[in-house]
Amino acid sequence: MTESQGNADALVARFAQMFGALAGGVERVIRGKRDKVELALVCLLSEGHLLVEDVPGVGKTTLARAISASVDARWTRIQFTPDLLPSDITGVSIFNQAGNAFEFHPGPIFANLVVADEINRGSPKTQSALLEVMEERRVTVEGTPHPVPRPFMVMATQNPVDMDGTYPLPEAQLDRFLMRISMGYPDHQSEIAVLAGAPTGVTLERLQPVASREDVARMIDFAGRLHVAPPLYDYLVRVVAATRTHQDARLGASPRASLALLRAARVRAAAASRSYIVPEDVKALAVAVLAHRVIMTPEAELRGRTGADLVAEVLATVPVPQAAGV
Repeated sequence: MTESQGNADALVARFAQMFGALAGGVERVIRGKRDKVELALVCLLSEGHLLVEDVPGVGKTTLARAISASVDARWTRIQFTPDLLPSDITGVSIFNQAGNAFEFHPGPIFANLVVADEINRGSPKTQSALLEVMEERRVTVEGTPHPVPRPFMVMATQNPVDMDGTYPLPEAQLDRFLMRISMGYPDHQSEIAVLAGAPTGVTLERLQPVASREDVARMIDFAGRLHVAPPLYDYLVRVVAATRTHQDARLGASPRASLALLRAARVRAAAASRSYIVPEDVKALAVAVLAHRVIMTPEAELRGRTGADLVAEVLATVPVPQAAGV
């Protein structure tokens, strides 16, 4: 083994150790949801944004707070309502008479982890205030750009049951979410553990950070340099392209989805102590990354088909490259 290979293996091992520590810390609060916790952390370390679609009371906001507590990061919560204004999110410029100049007062979007609670209850004008910051990580107010801190992730929630008074997220907004997941109810034993530990168990206030914001930034940079063999690029593009040509798709996944899936696959590989991605990384993340970007035809919707069904079918039909990981 060469010295450079030994250093690379050590860095990968360090990444996996830190990832496991973060997931373990969050799981002390979010019981029985290790797979969802890991997907959320993959999203964070991919510099992406997360859409959690589920019924109330299953831990959507708790997941965001637990991640921010484990990372020693600043988090804010924005409760979306029909009367919420874009300036309530981004901030405003206020004239300072003492200095005879306008001063920018940042809004709650300037945090490391922003919880956009019930995002679909905000008006389209308010939702559009997130478009720039989710893509470019900056907010432009009166022609002046203001960068947000790093790491930065928007974790939005929406209730799929109570749709009265809501505004469906447009395709441009959905495409900016790297993943969409559903928390689901805990299993029987996990819910018993939650009840048994309720008075004295680990709470968010007791959760200790296991990584700094600088640690997370270094993990993001490291994962972005992981090796990807040419056959894996080809496989990933074939999977995404197949969503566009499928007979049940009115609109398939965009090139932004290809980049998102690549970033997430790199993080998953590093979390598994690998310095390269394999087809299983792509397959494990494809539904979470691609399904919400696919718009089904009306005929397919009448048959009860979903984007997740389409992506699963694509994964079953696109040939997997052999021995492409090294």
